[in-house]
Amino acid sequence: MDELPGALGSSGSLALRLGQAIFSVASLLFMCFDIPFYSYTAFCYLVTVMGLLMAWSLTLAMVDAFSVLIKLPTRLPGIISLVVLGDWVLSFLALAASCSTASVADFLIHSRSSFCEGTLCTRYQLSATMAFLAWFLTFSSSLFNLWLLPSLNV
Repeated sequence: MDELPGALGSSGSLALRLGQAIFSVASLLFMCFDIPFYSYTAFCYLVTVMGLLMAWSLTLAMVDAFSVLIKLPTRLPGIISLVVLGDWVLSFLALAASCSTASVADFLIHSRSSFCEGTLCTRYQLSATMAFLAWFLTFSSSLFNLWLLPSLNV
């Protein structure tokens, strides 16, 4: 089978994983840097999910970098299934976290709450945006690996 651009062990997958890690770190920085985010459950949920996604993405980025360096992509059905399942679960968790954070930030902006003074809610919105972009890349890599999986069971 020809090389899929985002399949595990390819340079495209390495780029997707690095993008996921960058966006999840950016989301964490916007949420946690000098901000009392722990007042709302949605914000704590976003921090937890982005921490998990960052660890998952960096681990698989190391696998991808090793596969690209030795020019031997990982094509074991069990490993690809595990990666698809992990990506699938984390992508839906990231989508839920980004949507809940965006909705709480929007609610705080429209309610004229004293909690959202200055640029605080803007930082919450930026964190939700970065989480949404991390979700998009995670879901994309999940679909690429899911597309590769049936060809491996031959």
